[in-house]
Amino acid sequence: MYHAPLKPADTIDASEVVQSVDPATGSIVWEAPQSDLEAQILLVEQSWASWAGMSSSFRIETMRRFANAVRAGEEELASLVSAETGRPLWHTRQEIVSLFERVEKSVQAYSERTGQRQSEGALGARTALRHKPHGVLAVITPHCLPARIPVDHIVPALLAGNGVLFKPSEKTPATGEMLVRFMHEAGVPHAQLQCVIGGPATGEALASDLRVNGVLFTGSTRTGRAISRACADQPGKLIALEMSGNNPIIAWDTPDVVSAATLIIQSAFDMSGQHCLSARRLIIRDTLAERLLGEIKTLTDRLIVGPPSADPVPFMGPVIDMETADGLTESFLYLMSHGGKPIRHIQRPIEGLPFVTPGIIDVTGMAPRSDVELFGPILQVVCAESFDEAIIEANSTRHGLCATLIGGNPEQYDRFWANSRAGIINWNRPSFTLAPNAPIGGTGLSGNHRPGGHYMADNCAYPVASSELPQPRAAIGIGLRQIVADR
Repeated sequence: MYHAPLKPADTIDASEVVQSVDPATGSIVWEAPQSDLEAQILLVEQSWASWAGMSSSFRIETMRRFANAVRAGEEELASLVSAETGRPLWHTRQEIVSLFERVEKSVQAYSERTGQRQSEGALGARTALRHKPHGVLAVITPHCLPARIPVDHIVPALLAGNGVLFKPSEKTPATGEMLVRFMHEAGVPHAQLQCVIGGPATGEALASDLRVNGVLFTGSTRTGRAISRACADQPGKLIALEMSGNNPIIAWDTPDVVSAATLIIQSAFDMSGQHCLSARRLIIRDTLAERLLGEIKTLTDRLIVGPPSADPVPFMGPVIDMETADGLTESFLYLMSHGGKPIRHIQRPIEGLPFVTPGIIDVTGMAPRSDVELFGPILQVVCAESFDEAIIEANSTRHGLCATLIGGNPEQYDRFWANSRAGIINWNRPSFTLAPNAPIGGTGLSGNHRPGGHYMADNCAYPVASSELPQPRAAIGIGLRQIVADR
């Protein structure tokens, strides 16, 4: 596969215009020139130390003021997220409300995971563990959850004392710009936090720049691998990758088929399937399949797909753009032509706009089954005869972000937990369920063992161990020639 050579920061064309398009209407939401990346990197590089020199209490209070600024502009921000992503307003409001909790949890994680520790030793000596910021961090985020995911990265980075160059997705730049504006209004100096506007080339140039000390990335596996390649000759640079997943749900024996179907639909089709934790594959017990799949199809048929302003209120909106919608349609046709049996056909209800209705397809007969994340509302079904077979099928992926069990008993859940190759595991909960104090990350092609969430603090500062005495005190007790006194 050919990869274009990387563009240095000083060759990015700042005259190009970046536009944000409402996927539900096709209208332009926002536009601005591409950033002068060279100037932004230079600014943050020269000034981040002054932010690091502020007291931690000042940085914490600044982040809390940011949370209050978001609360005051909650409706404006939620409306902008809906306009840029096409998601229903009820859903984007939930995203914005979650920001308040995320800020406070980041403050808690900063104290718990990067706090100072000291212990006293003999003769007044002491040992200490402290943490230092890396310096200049690049934050690169996707179009899904374009407000919450950046906050999960930027707030811990700023709390630790880093300067931040934040590149939002070129699909949702207006949301990123508004978040940065709220942070500046809360007291974060402009020179310590810059919003980088640009496309993929800008992101690669930012990540690979020698003046950037670390990269905090959430997005597709393809982009994450490109970042890893771009930084391969910089072993001293921290690279934290939170990438996509071909996430499985196992559905096993359960007396409540309606609740099981509801959890599966929420996991697969919430946010139009455009969540990194969305379920992509359903592995179902063969004796349960007919009854459960019938319930899933009946409930899916009732889902309202439409623009955010539709009445009645939609369950899901469009996918992010026409390229994505066309790719999902082609992928469904590919599955059909290679042995997949449609349970519910994918449809394109509004011509010229990227609305895609949920598709469900039985791929049990496909051999081999493709291990590709389809980032949208397509659920692939595989029937299994035994629980061990179901676990093997769930693990038949190079990804390892999340895995979910619906039904089963405690002994089966323990086996599922012990044998699942995933960083997030849920039982009788939607696949995207996250505990407030939990790490977010996966294995294989889903991450490089630097999880985010509560553990993002670990990626934003490095530990420094020291042994200290207030005065020098030393003696050599062996291996010295004896002093002979003058006669």
